[in-house]
Parts: sequence; structure tokens; C-alpha cells
Amino acid sequence: MKMAELIAVSPSLPGVLTRMGIPFGFGDETVEEVCRRNGTDPETFLLICSVYSGDGSLPAKERIRKADLKDVLKYLRRSHTYYMEVAMQEITAALVALTEPCDERHRNIIRKFFNEYKEELFKHLEYEENIVFPQAEAALHNGHSTPDDYEENHSHVDEKLEDLKNLVMKYMPPVCGQQDIFRALTCIFSLQEDLSRHILVEDGILVPIVNRRMHTDLESRFETPGEKGEELSSREKEILVCVAKGMLNKEIADAENISIHTVITHRKNITRKTGIKTVAGLTVYALLNNLIDINTIE
Repeated sequence: MKMAELIAVSPSLPGVLTRMGIPFGFGDETVEEVCRRNGTDPETFLLICSVYSGDGSLPAKERIRKADLKDVLKYLRRSHTYYMEVAMQEITAALVALTEPCDERHRNIIRKFFNEYKEELFKHLEYEENIVFPQAEAALHNGHSTPDDYEENHSHVDEKLEDLKNLVMKYMPPVCGQQDIFRALTCIFSLQEDLSRHILVEDGILVPIVNRRMHTDLESRFETPGEKGEELSSREKEILVCVAKGMLNKEIADAENISIHTVITHRKNITRKTGIKTVAGLTVYALLNNLIDINTIE
């Protein structure tokens, strides 16, 4: 397949091309010819393209097995650069223009909310750059795995972006221009979609590759949860007890002094390890494993 034909499939694919370090101007060369000439593994390039042009589901396990860790990390690092140096600047400029006609109170509220989100995103990217990616590279050489707290820190950073989108779309004062609202929403929608695919690459491709290098069974990440009988961590047991007591995610977050994103991540891990999805089922699991007393259940 010619590279030009592939890139024309989806508006998101030119971005994948640049983040893989492949320049435009490839004429009628094939995907393999362009990738080989630029030192990129064609299978890995096509794998990431499939994530960005697909329906949001993971590619087949066989394709993930063939991916090159070096190229996956190259792509993820360049994505971080794009978020920090391009996407954030575009949204910032759009929000400045949008809020300029507002009174000072409305202007400060929106800009403060966005700045807090930007700080949260940058902190998350910094964690990946300084902790996750180096340890993924170390797996190639000395058998280190991803950090123990990877999933806890790898919260889905797009939830506050969803709030910003709704605020701009639903609640801006009439003085704001419609074209300015449209511009801001376009930037937010674009970043939100990109981040969702970026997270899919990290969780669904990077982590399984690292585990494969650690001689773990890649199949375990795709089989029915709980098959291997993974033991819950002490923190997960604490969260499970809260769930069994009927506490909501926000109540758990407040009680345990953690973010609601971390609570959600723990709950996903509990479900993955136990194979149990419902609150009622998890309550029974907690009772059977002596994590709670039946008298504590309402």
C-alpha cells in the first residue's frame, strides 16, 4: 500500500506520521519503503495507525506481539511534545479569545480551570517521561517491569477536559462570540480524541510489550479477568471493603485521601483480578475472603 493512500484514510494519521519522525514528501513510495528509509519498523507504524483510525478497540494480539518497543516509545514521547508545545498553545489562544469579552469574574474562572487542567496534564506527562518510559526501556536490558504504581498514576487525564468542553459548550455568557466558542470546542474535541488514542497505545500496547520482554504471558492481558488468581494488593483490599460497604467513588476518595481517578483505577484492577464486576458480587467476595464482617453490610 502506498503511504499517501494510507495517510488519506483518516485526518488523524498525518499526526501519527510526524510523531514517528517520518517527513512528508514521500511521493508514491509504499508504507514499507518510507518506513525503512526513515528507520521505523513498518509493523509498529501500521499498528499505531490502526489505533488512530479504528473504532477505539485494541488491535489483534498477534500484531501487538510484533511491535517494536523503541518505536512505540518514540511515538509516545513525540506525542507528549505535541501536547505541551502545540495542543496546549492552541487551546490557550482559543480560550483567551473566547473569554476576552467576558467580565473579569467569568474570564478568571474559565482560565483558572484550564490552567489547573494543564498543570495536571503536564504532571502526568512528566511522570511518564521520568518514570514509566525509562523503566520500560530498562526492561529490554535488566528485566525491570513498569512501576508498581503505574496504573494508579496513569489516570485518564481527559475527564477534566470533558468538563471544560461542557462548560464552553453549555454555559458561556451570551457576550461570547459563536465563532470563538466553535474554535475552542474544535481544539478541545481534537485533544480529547487524541488523548484517548494515546492512552490506548500506552495501556494496550506499551504495557503488554514490556510484560512480553519480562517473559510474562501476553495472553494474560486479554483472557478472562481473574483466571490467574492474582492477589489483591493491600490498597485494593481497602478499596474493596469500601465498595462492599456501599460507598460511592467520591466517598471512597475522600475517606482514603486519594483522587477519584485513583479510586476508579483500583476498582478496575479489582475487577480484572477477581473477575467480578458487580458490587453485590464483590461484596460476596469480600465476605468469603474475610475482608469484612457480615454485620457491617447494610
